[in-house]
Amino acid sequence: MQAQVSWQGRMTFTGTAGSGFTVPLGTDPSVGGDNDGFLPLELMLVGLAGCTAMDVISILQKMRQDVTAYEVHARVLERAPDHPRVFTRIQITYVFTGRGLDAPSVERAIQLSEERYCSAQAMLRSTAQIDSSYTIHEAG
Repeated sequence: MQAQVSWQGRMTFTGTAGSGFTVPLGTDPSVGGDNDGFLPLELMLVGLAGCTAMDVISILQKMRQDVTAYEVHARVLERAPDHPRVFTRIQITYVFTGRGLDAPSVERAIQLSEERYCSAQAMLRSTAQIDSSYTIHEAG
């Protein structure tokens, strides 16, 4: 796995992953940016949400749960007051829609992601308390 960023001028960069995908990086005008891309720490949060989302849906599919829609929301609740201002508290909310979803199966899938599979959670847990919750909606 590898990544690089290329400077585009001012505080604008393009990030490229080894897979070949690119993502715009920028920052706020108060620090010389143009609000023209993701903040780097936003990408860390997207990575966390994506990592656990993929784990959980994979586990639920293996459990033959009928998920018809699914979102994972990650939100930083607290950061350290001093630089490097690491995340110290994060909330992850899983929102499921499906047919007859089994709450214990959903809880088990989330637990397995948190405790065993999600590398992003394992890394961030060294500096941040990560709380999670979920809701289940019956598909109409």
